[in-house]
Amino acid sequence: MKGLNAALGAAGLAVFLALGEAVPRLGLVKEVYFPPTSRIAEALWQETRDDAFWTALGDTLTGWALGLAIAVTAGILAGGLISVVPHLREATASTIEFLRPIPSVALIPLAVLLYGTELRSVLLLVVYASFWQVLIQVLYGVQDVDPVAEETARSYGLGTWARTRHVLWPSALPYVMTGVRLAAAVALILTVTAELVIGAPGLGKRIAVAQVSQAVPEMYALLVVTGLLGLLINVGARTVERRALAWHQSVRGEVAV
Repeated sequence: MKGLNAALGAAGLAVFLALGEAVPRLGLVKEVYFPPTSRIAEALWQETRDDAFWTALGDTLTGWALGLAIAVTAGILAGGLISVVPHLREATASTIEFLRPIPSVALIPLAVLLYGTELRSVLLLVVYASFWQVLIQVLYGVQDVDPVAEETARSYGLGTWARTRHVLWPSALPYVMTGVRLAAAVALILTVTAELVIGAPGLGKRIAVAQVSQAVPEMYALLVVTGLLGLLINVGARTVERRALAWHQSVRGEVAV
């Protein structure tokens, strides 16, 4: 089954690339707006030979990794605290529901005002967007703890730390990993968006420069790189999730299938 899925995926990609080559060659779309796949591949090869490209890639990955790490840490700690402290969830519910829907891109003027085009502007947007993904999942995970297991742990005299470690955390971990996976994708989107709009160093800035310079094949090549980054991040997050939840029924059932 896995071999068949891989073959179908490869076939679909091959058809997509062939269409990308044929559509502009046949004149259905002007090449100046949508270059053939071969020209984009050539531009991508030229990009990989440029040291500035690798520097920009490193800047993007740095902003993504730092922002994601801060957001995940803050989301887990805040979610655990809000869930454990009595009445704190009710007291913060309205504030969370007010702040969570605010689009991170709406904070771009504030980020530029505070930090200009520095890395801290990128981190502000990335952390804000990714934090909510983790926090909400942690809150749902703690809420989903089996009350029977909780009461059983209390009856055996387990303290707060022991109940958190042996009951609360295992029950909430699947939700936490889902939040981390979602936050990883959101963090990449906001990193590239911040670089594109603010002009912070990274792949987004190179895309903006390529667009302004009318270097269309180079622009598409950089877009391909961001897409590949998203794919690798998603695959990596799924791999970490499967390993962290190897004991969980959902992953065991997935492996069995």
